[in-house]
Amino acid sequence: MTDSDAPRLRIDVSPLRSSRDFRLLFSAGVVSYLGSMFTFVAVPLQAQQLTGSFVVVGLLGLVEVAPIVVFGLWGGAIADHWDRRRVIVAAESGSAICSLLLLANALLARPHVWVLFAVGALAATCESLQRPSLEALVPQTVAHDRLAGAAALMSLRSSAGFIFGTAVAGIVASSFGVAVAYAVDVVSFVVSIALLLGLRSRGRMSQEGGPSITVVAEGLRYAWSRKDLLGTYAVDTLAMVLAFPYAVFPFVAEKYGAPWALGLLYGAPAVGDAIASLTSGWTSRVHHHGRAIVVAASAYGIAIACFGLSPTLALALTFLAVSGAFDMVSAIFRQLIWNQSIPDELRGRMAGIEMLSYAIGPQLGNARVSLIAQARGLGTSIATGGILCTAGVVALAASLPSLWNYDVRTSVHVAEVRRARLGDATRDDV
Repeated sequence: MTDSDAPRLRIDVSPLRSSRDFRLLFSAGVVSYLGSMFTFVAVPLQAQQLTGSFVVVGLLGLVEVAPIVVFGLWGGAIADHWDRRRVIVAAESGSAICSLLLLANALLARPHVWVLFAVGALAATCESLQRPSLEALVPQTVAHDRLAGAAALMSLRSSAGFIFGTAVAGIVASSFGVAVAYAVDVVSFVVSIALLLGLRSRGRMSQEGGPSITVVAEGLRYAWSRKDLLGTYAVDTLAMVLAFPYAVFPFVAEKYGAPWALGLLYGAPAVGDAIASLTSGWTSRVHHHGRAIVVAASAYGIAIACFGLSPTLALALTFLAVSGAFDMVSAIFRQLIWNQSIPDELRGRMAGIEMLSYAIGPQLGNARVSLIAQARGLGTSIATGGILCTAGVVALAASLPSLWNYDVRTSVHVAEVRRARLGDATRDDV
């Protein structure tokens, strides 16, 4: 590799240098996400310890589906009408309370399984109300030509948090108990809230009316009119429903006789995520974003199938890392389509729909892999899901030509958003 080639591969960090608000969002997200990984690992581990059941662990995610559907769409409408900064801080505070409740339950002599379900639904509500505002605020903090770098940085934040968070959480939760893991999450929320309070308020997005069913329906109509957008949501949902194996990781670790490897299993996909993010400079030279999404999501399914069939732990971790890399490539191009082509006044509602694909898919996927593992075996459940994922993504691409043919250079939606943002002083570098 020559010196001239290196900048094309390295991640673009200019959004961090140029925007104070983006730095605050990024930093708060790093702390909050890192802490949340402790709860992410602790909840299924505690459920396994209390029940030893595939089904109970898998069903933990199902209680989150209804709150995500209702409050994800509603949260999108809120983001397009209320002060996004206030919504983010309020929801972050609600999530902190959820972690406190889990900590209190874990400290009981006999922790209640039902608390895991109840708090899971409450936490999903808080995240559903927050995520649309958070996603919609990012394009307001950086210039339009730096959105690719911002997307890669936000993705790197998640993958790095997953790597370190799950790896350390697996050790902490298994060695010192789930209560300690929940306590770490509580502390992380205190720090992230302090950082978020420093964000500059941009006021209400709309001075007229408020969130309503009509406003939500308007967003749904816009999404339906954009089959390329629908394709990005559908590909992500399909991949997660069919090929998301995280719920059975405690049982995979047990299968290989390596309970100490639980954190490694959670962290392996994020290692691939991080490598893809750190070398994401090449993505700026790809113009057919839809094709990149389809290819990456198909490769993700193949990697998951290979993970399910792996005879050794080392090989399983390798294929998980590969799956994470392809998942990140798909995510980067999905975020580019969303951030570059959706008008700011609709961005919250589209982020709400985006959240449905991002959040519901894994929950249904966890239930699918757990139930089939109970009936047909662990390896079969994972491998068949990966194969079906690849087949389904190819079928979706064939049925949605606007996704396959999407080109950022010729998209009228991208051109309109670029013109609008160039004339808005709030997108200038700060």
